[in-house]
Amino acid sequence: MNAFWSYFWPPFGAGLAVAIIAGAIAFRRRRRRYVSLGAGAAVVIALAALWHGPLGAANRFAREVEQVARQALIYNEIPEVSGHLHHGPLTRRLLLSGPADDFQRNELVIVMDQVPGVESVSWSKEGGGGTPLIVEGALVALLGFLFGLLVAYLRELRRRYNAEWKW
Repeated sequence: MNAFWSYFWPPFGAGLAVAIIAGAIAFRRRRRRYVSLGAGAAVVIALAALWHGPLGAANRFAREVEQVARQALIYNEIPEVSGHLHHGPLTRRLLLSGPADDFQRNELVIVMDQVPGVESVSWSKEGGGGTPLIVEGALVALLGFLFGLLVAYLRELRRRYNAEWKW
């Protein structure tokens, strides 16, 4: 399980697709350029939020990361320790809890930091919870939107260049 493929790829792809359509409209009509680009960006953020919440990607992501963390704890023969992602809002920070001595605490932080999809690991809820997963998803969707705008712009340049030639 990889965080990019399981959670971030669909918002990126949606941003790419929406940007190609919005860019095709924006680069042909100067009067509606900013309206088209703004509406496209709003649609992309809405799609990322829809993917995160109602379509259940955040819950699936959290469940998969927590399962992998649980398997790692069992493999390291420390089943009394549990690991859960920070909620409220959901982040990629793994919180560990349970009885462990100082050596186990230090080593478990190193081991759990290797779990795919985990950004950081700690034993307490104190401190910053990290960037919320929905914000990361929206930023990835906007990154896809920017790549899509680049594709739409290059496509429009090609169309204009080919329109100059009269065979």
